Amino acid sequence: MKNSEILKRLYRDYTRKYLNKILLALIFSIVLAGSTSSIAYLLDPAIEKIFLNKDRSLIYVIPFFIIIAFAGKGLSLYGAKVIMIRISEEIKKTLQLDMMKALIKADTNFIEKRHSGKIITNLISDVNFMTALVSVAILNLFKDTLTLIGLLSVMFYQNWKLSLVAIIMIPLASFFANLLGKRITKVTTQAMDQAGTVNTYLIEIFKNHKLIKIFQKESYETARADGALKILMDKGKKLNEIYARSSPIMEVLTGIMIAILIFYSGNLIISDELGIGNFFSFLAAMMLAYQPVRSLATLNITINQGLAGAKRILPIIDLKEKISEDNSLEKIDLNRGDIEFKKVNFTYNDEDKVVLKDINLFINGGKMTSLVGHSGAGKSTILNLIPRFYDPQNGDIKIDNQSIYSKRLSSIRNNISLVSQETTLFDDTVLNNIKYANLDATEEQIYEAAKLSHCLEFIENLPKKYDTLIGENGVRLSGGEKQRLSIARAILKKSKIILLDEATSSLDAETEEKIQEAIKYLTKGRTTLVIAHRLSTILNSNKIYVIDSGKVIGEGTHSELIENSEVYKNFYEKQIQKH
Repeated sequence: MKNSEILKRLYRDYTRKYLNKILLALIFSIVLAGSTSSIAYLLDPAIEKIFLNKDRSLIYVIPFFIIIAFAGKGLSLYGAKVIMIRISEEIKKTLQLDMMKALIKADTNFIEKRHSGKIITNLISDVNFMTALVSVAILNLFKDTLTLIGLLSVMFYQNWKLSLVAIIMIPLASFFANLLGKRITKVTTQAMDQAGTVNTYLIEIFKNHKLIKIFQKESYETARADGALKILMDKGKKLNEIYARSSPIMEVLTGIMIAILIFYSGNLIISDELGIGNFFSFLAAMMLAYQPVRSLATLNITINQGLAGAKRILPIIDLKEKISEDNSLEKIDLNRGDIEFKKVNFTYNDEDKVVLKDINLFINGGKMTSLVGHSGAGKSTILNLIPRFYDPQNGDIKIDNQSIYSKRLSSIRNNISLVSQETTLFDDTVLNNIKYANLDATEEQIYEAAKLSHCLEFIENLPKKYDTLIGENGVRLSGGEKQRLSIARAILKKSKIILLDEATSSLDAETEEKIQEAIKYLTKGRTTLVIAHRLSTILNSNKIYVIDSGKVIGEGTHSELIENSEVYKNFYEKQIQKH
């Protein structure tokens, strides 16, 4: 995306709605420019009339107007800044919300390919750069341009010859600032990438802190952290050093300019071509012009940083989901809940490795069907294709003889509950975690789901019962408690189709029995497809499919497969040995 296209996009989507407020800030900027210019202008009559001519009639008037000018400058600057601060915070919120909307709706495939640490950096740092572009840059452009025009007017009014000499500084300052701006943009991009790496590393430490402790890798991880932070530190140093270079450059340019002006104006005063009052008024205007010249000269840095941030943010905001809601499609009409796979082939990210090859399955409605096979055989992928977390490259999946690709996505997912072996919970209360399945559920319905999933006994022992915060991903709960909470959520949804990926972790006999009872209630009379790890689940299934290397290599009942499938027989014997 070209820079001009980005600027047009930012104006259209984020700035245009605030035009009235921006115009008000512009009015304040005009007042600011007028006030600043009048301060320089008033020095001429002050020196000429009061100090040289000793005119007492103006001894009160000029100081009064100087106070008014400074007050106008301060108040107008405050007004312009407050308006643009409010606009910038609203734009920041809108940008972050647009980005979060895009991420929430994004395909599972996109989310899995990116680390949350880098996305967090985009959400915070890059958005701040973009916000500065559409707020700070606009304000500085207005107030500094207008102020500079006003001060140049005073300078030319006092002496046009000196003014022509003075304005040579503007292109010189812009030239050096442009050189620095290009360098800053490059280093800023590198710093943001490294900040994303550090955020990624920090998240990994939080997630794996027990692993770090058990393998006693504290020193190793500290060394890794030191390495990552050192790179970030070096980028930060380089960035700030480049920023710092602008000060000596501007100071030297200003010094040279003042020296030239004093030499030239001295000759003009000696030859009576310039009055002392005119000179001091001119000098004041020129000194006051130093700040807006420097600000405008470095404005390209803010613009380039904002554009660099936009190039990372806008592609995320513009994400087009391959799997999305199409309201023109009809809702799926579930009756029995039969699920059928027809010659389904699937690869992740269009890679060469085929995960599923010509999969043909038929899951009877209202019954339990199990998938068994070695890890990596493709069982989880089969489960994930039914709610359309992914779409296959070819083949079809039907529910009650209706292709899920020709029906409205929300109607399909509304009829499916997923209980994964990797239980996902929010850092919220027990109540809200159960309620997540149905935000309109009554307390009675939530309590009933908790009761049926055998959650009541541990909930009653929690400090605040249902209002207890369970920590990030339920860290304050045991593995069995988290599983039961996940089942409660599925019970509350009351879906006709249950997708169950049994946990492989071993639990004590009592907890195991309670989870099996909860699953039995959840799946009763519902179409259930389960990745089976427990012998009891396999034996209770009406039909079993054996999956190996992405293919169906066996199907039937338990007794049929014992006779006909060597893979299933080995799997079954291993389960017996476990039990």
